[in-house]
Amino acid sequence: MTNHTRFSLPSASVILMSVALLAYASTWFVQPGWFAMDAQQTTVSLAQFQQQQTQLQLPLFASNGEVGFVNVLFEGLVAGDKFGATIGVMAFILITGGAFSVLMHTGAINRAVLTLIGRTQKLQWLFIPVLFTLFSLGGAIFGMGEEAIAFCVVLLPIMKQLGYNAQTTVLVTYVATQIGFASSWMNPFSIAIAQSIAELGVFSGAPLRMFAWGCFTLLGMTYTYRYAKHSRALPAEPAPSTSYAPLCRADKTLLLLFAGVIAWVVWGVTLHQYYIPQLAGQFFTLAVLSAIVAKFMYRTSFSRSAEMFTQGAQELLPAALLVALAKGIVLLLGGNELSEPSVLNTLLYYSATLLHGMPEALAAWSMLVFQSLFNFFVSSGSGQAAITMPIMAPLGDLLNIGRQTVVLAFQLGDGLTNIIIPTSASLIGCLGVVKLEWGQWFLFIWRLQLALFALASAFVIGAQFMQYS
Repeated sequence: MTNHTRFSLPSASVILMSVALLAYASTWFVQPGWFAMDAQQTTVSLAQFQQQQTQLQLPLFASNGEVGFVNVLFEGLVAGDKFGATIGVMAFILITGGAFSVLMHTGAINRAVLTLIGRTQKLQWLFIPVLFTLFSLGGAIFGMGEEAIAFCVVLLPIMKQLGYNAQTTVLVTYVATQIGFASSWMNPFSIAIAQSIAELGVFSGAPLRMFAWGCFTLLGMTYTYRYAKHSRALPAEPAPSTSYAPLCRADKTLLLLFAGVIAWVVWGVTLHQYYIPQLAGQFFTLAVLSAIVAKFMYRTSFSRSAEMFTQGAQELLPAALLVALAKGIVLLLGGNELSEPSVLNTLLYYSATLLHGMPEALAAWSMLVFQSLFNFFVSSGSGQAAITMPIMAPLGDLLNIGRQTVVLAFQLGDGLTNIIIPTSASLIGCLGVVKLEWGQWFLFIWRLQLALFALASAFVIGAQFMQYS
């Protein structure tokens, strides 16, 4: 009997460790370089590049406080300060993950969604658009993704009662969340990490991203509405209205608190330039308020809320470690200061040389293509940010591509391809719930995928022309 071993892609951590090994080996063969820059200089050109004649040749184990291969994770963990990678970004990831876990455990968000479904399912012209917009907002504001699997379980029988098929169920849930995730202006698990690594203000550049979210959501909603209308099989008898218990006072209180904290975040970022420490404090406030409401209105003990906070932080610990490992790789390569000798600068120089002469807009579009393809191997948004942004941000500087444009190329390339790649666990989970094979889904979704990629290309190229930085 022949045993067939199913091939599976390595995890993001294995990929990063492989990159770390290559980075370590490169220090023995690649001569470090730097860009001769004045202290006040903010731009750099390829003509300023200079190169040493000797290699760094880092040790396997560094015992004098320097960086060696086996020191890579520790050095990455303790690098930086509270305002950026790695310490600040890791703390932000863990606190945010814990805060949303406390909120979601109360069930208020889920009950609000189900209540809205119950109130709009009879309004055929409104049901699909409201549902799609709601899930897109979920992806944009708090990175909803895996939660779509649970909603597919709940919604599938309702959608069938109303005459809608499995594809429509996945469109209004999972696809909507990923469109919101990709075009978000404040996703704490994707754009916040990418902007922090790129040394940009967290949630900065929001107006263009809000406009992008509206355009992408409208495109996805229109496609879904048209498909649902043409594929709907009208039931022989009117579908019974699915009723849900009305939101209780505790639910409404918690939803108001959630909206208030989000408004506070927007106010702080836009008017007072709040950064990682302040944002982490705001999301921790959300956790504390959610725990208080849960205690006195849901009769959930503080200990249980603390467990949920720990569980949420634990679920995002792998992402935080990826950020640390990626930072350790940068340190192995000599750091990311353009004016200091490093192997990274040499790699950046030769990468930029290959793209030199290419129109800047085309180079920016190439970053979108790269991020879209790379997402097949690392479908985690935070993981992809940790791996690619340390290289892409300074490469953008050399190619005269604004860092906001680089982040935009990342988030669109990462998020939009999640609706088609078979390596996305959330997509496969949703397809499994509604009993669709991935091959069937691919044949159905490729047209929307191409339309979304075309719109993403227009936004990235447009951002470069308008010097979105």
